[in-house]
Amino acid sequence: MRLYKKEGNSIQILSAPSDDVEKGDYLLVEDTTINRKLITQVIDVQFAAVPGLLEELLRDSTSEEQIYGEDFDPLGVSSHINHIQDARMLICKIRGTIQNDTLRVNSSWLPSRSKSGITKIPINALLAHVGCNKELPINIGVTNDGSPLSITAHDLDGRLNIITGKKGTGKSHLSKLLVLGLVDYKATVVVLDLNGEYTGLGLSTKGGENQYSSRVHVLTPGANFKVSLAQMGLSVILKIMIHALGLPGTSTREFKHIWKTLCQQRNISLEALGEAIKQSGGNMHVRDALFSRYYSLVNSGFFTDNEESATSFEKLFEKTKNDGGALVINLKDVSAVDRQIVLEYTLGNLVKLLGQWKLKSVFLFAEEAHLYLRETYWEDIVTRMRHFGLFTNFVTNQPDTIKENIYRQADSIFLFNFTNGRDLETVSKAARVDSETVKSIAQELPPHHCLLIGKAVNDFPVMAKVRALDIKTMGQTRLFFTEVMD
Repeated sequence: MRLYKKEGNSIQILSAPSDDVEKGDYLLVEDTTINRKLITQVIDVQFAAVPGLLEELLRDSTSEEQIYGEDFDPLGVSSHINHIQDARMLICKIRGTIQNDTLRVNSSWLPSRSKSGITKIPINALLAHVGCNKELPINIGVTNDGSPLSITAHDLDGRLNIITGKKGTGKSHLSKLLVLGLVDYKATVVVLDLNGEYTGLGLSTKGGENQYSSRVHVLTPGANFKVSLAQMGLSVILKIMIHALGLPGTSTREFKHIWKTLCQQRNISLEALGEAIKQSGGNMHVRDALFSRYYSLVNSGFFTDNEESATSFEKLFEKTKNDGGALVINLKDVSAVDRQIVLEYTLGNLVKLLGQWKLKSVFLFAEEAHLYLRETYWEDIVTRMRHFGLFTNFVTNQPDTIKENIYRQADSIFLFNFTNGRDLETVSKAARVDSETVKSIAQELPPHHCLLIGKAVNDFPVMAKVRALDIKTMGQTRLFFTEVMD
């Protein structure tokens, strides 16, 4: 391999057809004259543009059609011509410079063409050299060169991460892997499960219990997940009434008055709330608005006056306090309005418990969050809630539903295959990688392969095949043609 051209932070390298180099591989350009090394990553492989090559190929194709018999090559140059015709140009991005065994983000110097050696560097060797943390490893899978790839639980701690890719590429599988990896290190994880895909985390592929069965708690609203009004503070119930049920401002003031009256009477229940609304004076329209929201609470099946059957969030998290665990909130068969009620209650209580230091921190995995999280929550989660100890991982196949400012604040992105240019353009707005890398590599990722970008890999983009898990697959698409017809 020979250095050919450098433009900005891009380098072009001439490569022989026999060189085993693919997209995503890392190459080390070492200038022996000044003891400097340039770390580059291949983002595209093209044929070298040799002057006169097109004319030569046309001449060859014409002669092949007209001449029959044995090839006549008295000078033995055909092999050299073939070598030139098949020569490759590696389009690379500069990722950093090594000088005196110290990594620097600097691409301003120019290596020597004649005295630079170019070698392929294994991903693990590169990450070890740049000082990736080896504590609390979570095994992701294997890289292109077959070496195991791990990130650490520290890479998810206090961070905002995005897992995205088109449908069927393996986003949810990676998300489950990260959830269980955090549980392994006794972390508390909350999963907002839209399609019931995480309900099998505690089951093996054969359907029996696995090592996580005692630490995975599936909560289904209206079944084993019910709450009482007495458990809630005014702030949480107001979020439900305003944001989930759209209570107008005038009615909100009346509701506050009713709630405070019930608090003074120490009689907060669905029945008491209904009676208080019925007996409230004032505007008939206000009373009607309160009644319609009240019946939404009753009909959701999420609220109960039976304290024994009510679920206490504090007690739930007590189960995860010592050995860690995952609370999977199963929203599969929950209507849109009821889903919004459950989400407002869950997030409101999480922030409340974190603010009171009853919880140290929580890792939140939000599957297709754009379908149930109101827009103001996006910014709230990545700013204020982050400081409270709520660390979010968004999982989506619609990257354009996530605001640009969230991409710019994302610490790591786990990118699966996208072929749509608009989707790739959206993801390329992330501050931690250049758009050319995203657009070039993501389009050719096979299923269950992802491109890791950001702090999880020390800002060195890495391609990996995600490993399999011994858990029961849930949320599959139900098919009609399940057998081959004769």
